[in-house]
Amino acid sequence: MSNTETVNPWVTKTSEVVYQNSWIEVQHNEVLNPVGTEGIYGVVNFKNLAIGIIPLDEDYNTWIVGQYRYPLKKYSWEIPEGGGKLGIDPLLSAQRELLEECGIIAKDWQKILEMDLSNSATDEHAILYVARGLSFTQAEPEETEELCLKKISFDTLFAMVMNGEIEDAMTVAAVMKLKIMMQNASF
Repeated sequence: MSNTETVNPWVTKTSEVVYQNSWIEVQHNEVLNPVGTEGIYGVVNFKNLAIGIIPLDEDYNTWIVGQYRYPLKKYSWEIPEGGGKLGIDPLLSAQRELLEECGIIAKDWQKILEMDLSNSATDEHAILYVARGLSFTQAEPEETEELCLKKISFDTLFAMVMNGEIEDAMTVAAVMKLKIMMQNASF
């Protein structure tokens, strides 16, 4: 690994938290950029992990969740997703989210991907799973969630990603990774 890959070329002169709530903290930083020019850098620090799950039954059906996404001002279909508290096993958070949003309990879990989301402005980190060996109970969505649940084949989900019907980053990444795993017989 070269020195340029390990040394931080940015200098933080000052850092101030300008906003925070239960989910995020926004920092305003006065910096010297890699060429030494003064500037500013805003960073959103997330207080939770991003968790996503592709539940998959023995016939390769899956469940997606639809909801209105306030920041985007549009409706979005996604794999079951949510936040996982830092310091807690992410698998426990994934199990909770799948139960809350879909009423699904899974016996078999496989982590398929970790990724950084929007890393030019945030430190949000995502962990994505595929869940198998499914059993079903009543969903328990949070009081702030108005969700629509849809059962579809994995092939249909893949087609929705490929034709742009689904743009959610975690869904796109998880579906593409799982499709490759299926094609390479590593799943």
